[in-house]
Amino acid sequence: MSDPAGTADPPAATVDQLPAGAGIVDVREPEEWVVGHVADALHVPLDQLPTRLAELPASDPVYVICRSGARSGRAVQWLQQQGVPAVNVTGGMQAWAAAGKPMVSETGAPPSVA
Repeated sequence: MSDPAGTADPPAATVDQLPAGAGIVDVREPEEWVVGHVADALHVPLDQLPTRLAELPASDPVYVICRSGARSGRAVQWLQQQGVPAVNVTGGMQAWAAAGKPMVSETGAPPSVA
């Protein structure tokens, strides 16, 4: 998933702009996901996105999140090239946690952003 020169910034939304029930795809690595993530998000690490495209939520658009917004921005650009309406969540999980949005953990410890 390269970022061709001259590509415009992908569509973006802040964590407060996400509608209730938004389809969220988390593209972080497994070790980041297990310590804290959005409860209803689908975990598809960035490098697996091309092979798991069919698993994405049927929402229009799909909101893509990572730790800070960089990886998810690349994912959104690639998804748009595939015809998938996608929006980058600016600030990623760092912004999500800072806004006090609910998170869950797979470790038994309180959720955090790795």
